[in-house]
Amino acid sequence: SLFLCCCRHAIQNTCCNKRRLQRSIENDHELERDGFCQNPFFECLVAEVPEEHKSKEGLTIVGYALYFYTYSTWKGRTQYLEDLYVMPEFRGNGIGKGLLSKVAEVGKTKECVRLQLSVLNWNKPSLDFYAAKGAQDLTASEGWHFIRFDGQNLENLANEAPKDE
Repeated sequence: SLFLCCCRHAIQNTCCNKRRLQRSIENDHELERDGFCQNPFFECLVAEVPEEHKSKEGLTIVGYALYFYTYSTWKGRTQYLEDLYVMPEFRGNGIGKGLLSKVAEVGKTKECVRLQLSVLNWNKPSLDFYAAKGAQDLTASEGWHFIRFDGQNLENLANEAPKDE
């Protein structure tokens, strides 16, 4: 059955409760510090169902989309979708599509020209979901590699920075 679902911007306590949906970052303090400050590193939309449709765990917030903004020197303003999650028992009801569409709508109001995201190669349901909505997989067509520095490698790189005079 299709649930009526409200997608709205997260307020501090609802976004911190996302950890009850899916374990992801070290602690709630990081979410609060990074998302609810003067210049937040991310924005978050949550999907909320009416009380009568709450989850088995008693939650009404059943999904979220966490995103941020970046910039392409070729294309301009860009949104990056870091995480789109819907509780398994609520999948297949249009909630993920609603969140994804809402993120795109927010980006369009901020004059973003594209929405980017990464999907693990084994996650065929997600790859199919995004493809069905019109997403392009740039892995083969453009040959992009996703590169990361973290941990000691990030520390080493930062330590090699030229010193300010």
